[in-house]
Parts: sequence; structure tokens; C-alpha cells
Amino acid sequence: MGIWDSLRGRRTVRGPQLDGLFALPSAAVTLQSAASFVPTGTGAICFRGAQGPAFAQTLSDLVELLDADDDLPVELVTDGYGFTWLVSRQDDVESLVTDLHTVVGSLEVQGFAAQILCSQIGFRDATGRVLALVYLHKSGSFYPFAPLEGQQRDNVLELQVRDLLRNELPVEADLSRWMALWGAPGL
Repeated sequence: MGIWDSLRGRRTVRGPQLDGLFALPSAAVTLQSAASFVPTGTGAICFRGAQGPAFAQTLSDLVELLDADDDLPVELVTDGYGFTWLVSRQDDVESLVTDLHTVVGSLEVQGFAAQILCSQIGFRDATGRVLALVYLHKSGSFYPFAPLEGQQRDNVLELQVRDLLRNELPVEADLSRWMALWGAPGL
């Protein structure tokens, strides 16, 4: 932000950081080999819905584009908090990352970058524990989210995963930004 923007009370909205998503496939390999968490095949991007035909057309075009690539359907889900999730299912993490990157890039090109909140890819271990690697687009950083029953979190697992992936992903250092994604699709 420049001095004139500061004096006028204007803020520059930071656009999404797209390239950080491409670190996920290698982190998924580390997560599988070192902690036995395998990808669930589901990834999702969360955004605030916008009113108007331009946003609706953008979403329709994205669903059509991603559905054309695969036999696995893409779906739009609204969670209990009113946020919209575009959910993709793929056989491999690389394809999920490509889908998420396509959605973010398209929303940005169409002028809806400020609506994007986060993306997540789900993982599960042999005992049934669930984990998501969540990507915060505005900061370009990741954090682990490990939900338990009763809207509790497995904080120990989250910190273990943070330490495990610290050299592979830009991990969000501020733990207060590690938001709980209760009811997120794919978890």
C-alpha cells in the first residue's frame, strides 16, 4: 500500500497466491510415507458466493469444464455457514491440484478473487483418522486440520503434520489463522 492510499484510507486487496498449490503433490507423498495418511481423492475450494449473473455463469462454466475432463462429477455445496464449496474428486493429488488451480485462476480472471477463502485436500489413515491440508490463498500458506467427533480437533496430530511438512510447504506460522473447517466437504 502506498502513502497516498494510506492517507485516503484505501486498502489494496491482495489477490490469491496460485502457485503454492503445486507443492501439495510432493507433500502428499511425504505424508503417506512418513505418517501413513493417503489422499481421499477429494479436494474442495471454499468461497463466498456473489450475487449476479456473471458469478453464476462463471460457476456454471467451471463445473462444465471440470466435469468434461472426468467421469467423476464436480459439485457445488453450500455449508452450514453459507459458504460455497466446489468439490472435485480425482484419482490422484496432481489432478486435484490442477482442478483447484483452474477454479482459482478462473475466479481471479473474472474479477472474483476477493471471494476466495481457502482450498483443502483430504487425507485418511488406516485407523480412520481424517486430515486436511488447507491452503490459504491470500497468504499463500498451508495448515493441517484434523477434526474429531463432536467438533473437536486433534491438535497433537496437526502439530505433528506441521513439523513433518515444514520443509515442503509454506506452513502458516500464526496458529490463530488455522481455522476449523467444520462440515467441509470431503472430510
